[in-house]
Amino acid sequence: MITRRQGLMSMLFGSGMIGLRALATGLPASFLLNPRRAFADNQAPLCGSNAKAQYIIFNTSGNGDPINASVPGTYSDPNIVHSPDPTMAATPLTIQGQNTTAAAPWATLPQAVLDRTCFWHLMTNTPVHPKEPDVLKLMGTTAAGEMLPSLLAKQLAPCLGTIQSQPISLGATSPSEGISYNGAPLPIIPPLALKATLTSAAGPLTNLQPLRDQTLNQLYDLYKNGASPAQQAYVDSLVTSQTQVRNINQSLLDMLSSITDSTANSQVLAAVTLIQMKVTPVIAIHIPFGGDNHTDVGLAAETAQTVAGVATIAALMQQLASAGLSDQVSLVSLNVFGRTIGPGNTNGRQHNQNHQVSITIGKPFKGGVIGGVAPLQGDYGAVAIDSKTGLGSANGDVHPIASLASYGQTVLASVGVSPAIIASDVSAGTVIAGALASP
Repeated sequence: MITRRQGLMSMLFGSGMIGLRALATGLPASFLLNPRRAFADNQAPLCGSNAKAQYIIFNTSGNGDPINASVPGTYSDPNIVHSPDPTMAATPLTIQGQNTTAAAPWATLPQAVLDRTCFWHLMTNTPVHPKEPDVLKLMGTTAAGEMLPSLLAKQLAPCLGTIQSQPISLGATSPSEGISYNGAPLPIIPPLALKATLTSAAGPLTNLQPLRDQTLNQLYDLYKNGASPAQQAYVDSLVTSQTQVRNINQSLLDMLSSITDSTANSQVLAAVTLIQMKVTPVIAIHIPFGGDNHTDVGLAAETAQTVAGVATIAALMQQLASAGLSDQVSLVSLNVFGRTIGPGNTNGRQHNQNHQVSITIGKPFKGGVIGGVAPLQGDYGAVAIDSKTGLGSANGDVHPIASLASYGQTVLASVGVSPAIIASDVSAGTVIAGALASP
């Protein structure tokens, strides 16, 4: 019988542990699956050439967190209610040279991070928690009902040479937060399960060096007799040395060993580790930002979770920088809906189908505020967006109802997906050029 551990190992690293062999040698998994064909076709052992390709850490929640109550774009109207706690005081900050205001925690992010941060004021058009899967499917606008994380993964996997194209979910807290791929639900892998599988004394990371030598020995005859000089030189440039393998092994073990629970901070550690192992291009996590806070007296939970959530984002950015991945990984968020932010919301907030704030942070994005808010139906809702500038405008060409699909299109464009594929994958909306960094 296949044990749970064996099943997890097979899911993470593929048949024959091809992913571990790729990690141990530095050679792409796609090449190791069929090196003879790669050499016979006189091709270099890589399958992608998209220079904009990014790994995606996808933060999603079915709770409808009140992120929209603390971010830039909601401080120009004095009637909008923010947390009264001093730790959430309105604070000036600068993004890409533009002055704005947000709750104090956001101002603690390093300037280099803020300059790559977009705050998106969107409309999801649902106030229902279980509709989170529909929101991830951009409310009926994606081809074959595929979720945005899976659309991204399908396009990015060949370019990044990952072991698998299916996303991995580390932090789903309810069925509505689960990720599907080709219509099939994907399993959830809590960080503690990942740690237990990979860091045991007989775990896979303890055998990387002998696995490296074994794999290269198996390739030797084919490499010497079936590869052109140019191919040989290219393979040589990719092969990881024994010293590098030891360093990789220790680094990954240290990161995984520091996991003590399955909280957001541990999910971040696990996500960065999986990216370093090139397991998947998209990893879903859950960073709490206030939750379903109908009876949140004094907005205390909103305050505590916002402070902690921004700190988790800061920790993620620091870990990416330490691993040399700041330019290769982007954070993307999308929640089921936002919260009411009008007068009367001092002891809890209600569901708001007209306003949700997503956040993107990464090299492909030009930092700033996309869209904005205006009074609507006794509260506030997202306004239309000018697709060229990203500014909120009553005359914007992206109507609020199309803002969700436009967000999906823009995220796909940010990682180099072609316009033709974007149009095929998402049937509504338009790319918001004002959110994208210059090529």
